[in-house]
Parts: sequence; C-alpha cells; structure tokens
Amino acid sequence: MAEEPKLRVRFYREGSGREPVREWLKSLPQAERRSIGADIMTVQFRWPVGLPWVRALGHGLWEVRSRLENRIARVIFVVVGGEMILVHGFIKKTQRIPPADLNLAKRRVAKLKEAR
Repeated sequence: MAEEPKLRVRFYREGSGREPVREWLKSLPQAERRSIGADIMTVQFRWPVGLPWVRALGHGLWEVRSRLENRIARVIFVVVGGEMILVHGFIKKTQRIPPADLNLAKRRVAKLKEAR
C-alpha cells in the first residue's frame, strides 16, 4: 500500500486565475523543476520536517530549501487545513531572503485569508 501524503499541495491562485509559482517553476530548466519538485514532495510526505529541507520564516511562513546544480531556489509556503499552499518561488541571490520576496509572500497569504 502506498504511503499517503501528510499534506496536499496547492498553488496560490490569483483572482485572475494565474498561478505564479506554477508559472515560475515552468520557466525553469527541467532538471531544476524536478529537483524542486522532489524537495516539495519530501515536505509533503514527511511534514513536519526541519532543516535542511524546511525553515520557518515567521508569520506562519515556511520555505522549502532547494540546492540546484549552481544556484539555490526557495519556495515559500503556508500550511492551512492540511494543505501546503505554495505562495512564492524564487532563485536566491543573497544570504538573506530579499524583503521584496518576503513581502510578496505575506501579501499573498493575506489575500488567502481574505478569501476564506
């Protein structure tokens, strides 16, 4: 019998129907998409999980930490009612998460809460 995921994965969807994290993932080379997807799946099946896969960012935000061949990717998510909602993804270029990326994730989470 196959193991059941502990979280369902869902992409954040804007009012227009766009799914920015899905679009970002599709823009990446296939090998990077697979690596990030495998890391997301690890979180989905092993939740709660800590470093090196996941780190808490505060405000209910978490990041999936993916090491690619020559760069680092992050996917920011929240957990709501058994769902891992992917709200933002980006290639990390500095040691700290850029404030603009963190603020965008926070705005998307606020929109999720408004919609409930």
